[in-house]
Amino acid sequence: MNYLFDFLSDLVDIVNEMSPYLMLGFLFAGILHVFFPKRKVNKYMGGNNASAVINSAMIGIPLPLCSCGVIPAGISFYKHGASKGSTVSFLISTPQTGIDSIMVTYSLLGLPFALIRPVIALITGFFGGFLTNISNSRSGAISRDEILSNDASDENGYEGEKIREVFRYAYIEFLQDISKYLVIGLILATVISVLIPDDFFTEFLGNDFWSMLIILIAAVPVYLCATASVPVAAILMLKGLSPGAALVLLMAGPATNAATITLIKNELGLRPLLAYLSTIITGALIFGTLINSLLPASWFTIPDIVSPGMDHEHGILPNWLKAGSSIVLVLLILFGYLQKYLKSRKIPGMIPANPISPNLKKMISKKIMVKGMTCNHCRQNVENNIKSVEGIKEVRADISSGTVLIQGDRIDLDKIRNAVEQSGYEFAGETK
Repeated sequence: MNYLFDFLSDLVDIVNEMSPYLMLGFLFAGILHVFFPKRKVNKYMGGNNASAVINSAMIGIPLPLCSCGVIPAGISFYKHGASKGSTVSFLISTPQTGIDSIMVTYSLLGLPFALIRPVIALITGFFGGFLTNISNSRSGAISRDEILSNDASDENGYEGEKIREVFRYAYIEFLQDISKYLVIGLILATVISVLIPDDFFTEFLGNDFWSMLIILIAAVPVYLCATASVPVAAILMLKGLSPGAALVLLMAGPATNAATITLIKNELGLRPLLAYLSTIITGALIFGTLINSLLPASWFTIPDIVSPGMDHEHGILPNWLKAGSSIVLVLLILFGYLQKYLKSRKIPGMIPANPISPNLKKMISKKIMVKGMTCNHCRQNVENNIKSVEGIKEVRADISSGTVLIQGDRIDLDKIRNAVEQSGYEFAGETK
């Protein structure tokens, strides 16, 4: 019973800490979707080259997004044309820093740490993106033609319509796409939080390298945002933790957690995830060792303002904002699952009623199976690519059943297969 109480208590605490930043991250994703020109995303972040990777890291460093808030923002960049390397660079560099985090770092850990953190974020972001680019081609990405053809949406529509679309995309469509993996990651992070003792970090402080390694192992899967990690690092340094080990916590804690790892694996694939994790782990150990070995210890004297009685909660965010954000987030996730349930009950396993225009009833119709569609972006990607095939007039895809209904003057299944496979999905043949 105690474990169940601890689990529920920690789950509430983690959700309260994450939800304001998740809500901000979703809003940022909605703004990107509506207002950020897709041509510019492709221009500055779409290439498999060093400049695109550096651009992504530079864009991310000042943003006040933690490892939870950066998830929707980074994946939104990817879905709007950024390469996998650029996306990984953004996901690595952004949560390590931020304007708020840099200010808190300066006040609690001093100027050297405040300057070191963004520099390391830039370096690790670049190398993570570089590794991703050389190990993984961008399969399943939005094509340049699709980006350019859809770019008109950036210029059209009234301001009121755009604002509504920001919130609709952010808190309905996009949230529904990733809510399953977010929930899995939150539960996994809570289990780890319950199993790791409160005094785990202070048990092995005799050796600098072992201290870094132990903190790295514990910090990688657990949620700890960039701002919240600063007082934790300050307390541990007061108890004898080396500056290098504190840096490991400041890097690995904010840049990784179970939710981020789960979503990167699902959205980008295994190779980008391995590049992401190996860069953070190797970078944390290398830079932590360099700080302990090369920089004067006097640079990392903790100011008198820090006291052992501090805890790891955000002092900046009021409790009512955390609790309110958590309630809204949970309600939005439940609303998304309710919508999916009602749709499945209305037409079990079928495409919604009247999927094809009545004007096309005399056209040829075929229904195919497509494997790999998991979100609204997948659906739109498949529909757009099939619609580009000569002779195709109308296409409607259904995520839940994996079926795609096609109508047109003529339907060449070989060309349809090519269009589906070029989208990064699997053509599974014609069905009834």
